[in-house]
Amino acid sequence: MTGHTAQQRSTMLVTGCAVLGLLGSLVGLTVVGAVDQEQGSAPAGFATTLDVRRVPPAFGPWIDRAGRQCAEVSAPLVAAQIQAESNWNPTAVSPARAQGLSQFIPGTWATWGVDAAGKDGDPDPDGVADPFTPGDAIMTQARYDCWLAKKVKKVDAKGDPTRLMLAAYNAGPGAVEEFGGIPPYPETQSYVTKIITSMADFTGSEPAEQAETGGTFGDRVVANAKKWLGTPYSWGGGGPEGPGRGFAQGASTVGFDCSSLVQYAVYHASDGKVLLPRVSQLQVTVGKEVPPAEIRPGDVIGFNLNGSYDHIGIYIGHRQFLHAPKTGDVVKISNLDEPYYANKPQKVRRFR
Repeated sequence: MTGHTAQQRSTMLVTGCAVLGLLGSLVGLTVVGAVDQEQGSAPAGFATTLDVRRVPPAFGPWIDRAGRQCAEVSAPLVAAQIQAESNWNPTAVSPARAQGLSQFIPGTWATWGVDAAGKDGDPDPDGVADPFTPGDAIMTQARYDCWLAKKVKKVDAKGDPTRLMLAAYNAGPGAVEEFGGIPPYPETQSYVTKIITSMADFTGSEPAEQAETGGTFGDRVVANAKKWLGTPYSWGGGGPEGPGRGFAQGASTVGFDCSSLVQYAVYHASDGKVLLPRVSQLQVTVGKEVPPAEIRPGDVIGFNLNGSYDHIGIYIGHRQFLHAPKTGDVVKISNLDEPYYANKPQKVRRFR
């Protein structure tokens, strides 16, 4: 909801494979618990090409046009926002008086409203910026998104610019600046993840490989992790939506850290029903505890390397596990019998 300021203010600070819990609880989910890029380019790993067959025909040309306003705002992102905001209802009005496809509150619309189209599908401006006119709403949404993307780049905030922009859309840019990243509001964290994870629904991508969607739950966890083999490690980067830009030593790299890779694999293996906590120390406290002797493919294995369970991976069988090890490395397969891991305390968790 544009212009809305989330009310719940709780802090979230945990250490481990990624220091900040950037993606916390998701509303409506079961919460149980690859390349460097320039700052101004569209984020690697995110959908950028719209399949117009996946949006209502009357809105497709406007969404495509909106996705060309700035590099940070793609057409699939615009479509995902509309679906989340109004579910494609151009006459929607929320209890907070947010209006139209893009759910602008009147005060925000008064500042940002664009006269891009006429009523009843007329492609020519009619002299009135109307939040209930789809073309006006969609182009205003893109204009506001692009402004937010520029604004969050100017503040000392940690995280991927696209996520920060979406957080600012939901909670306001002041909240992003105040917290130095995505605010710890469950509503805002849910909104950011919901938008980015649904962007792929509006592309022409082929369906996921059968291994990622069929077989046992454990098989699906393994398959969803294996497809990212070779992806760069990025401290603080990635999440259930895929690889993302990290921060601190991961600030220039798009990829995964250990816990975000696990989070991604379990989320997609469960068809979006299970979202693990963001960090390894919490991931080893949820799900079902399994004795190490009974480990099976798809189980998650945590390692106490430096006084806490600060590393985690996915068991794939034959004493091997898949993980994102460290800065400068990539997602890869290692062996539990390697000296570095063999004698470290371990915890095994199962989620189905």
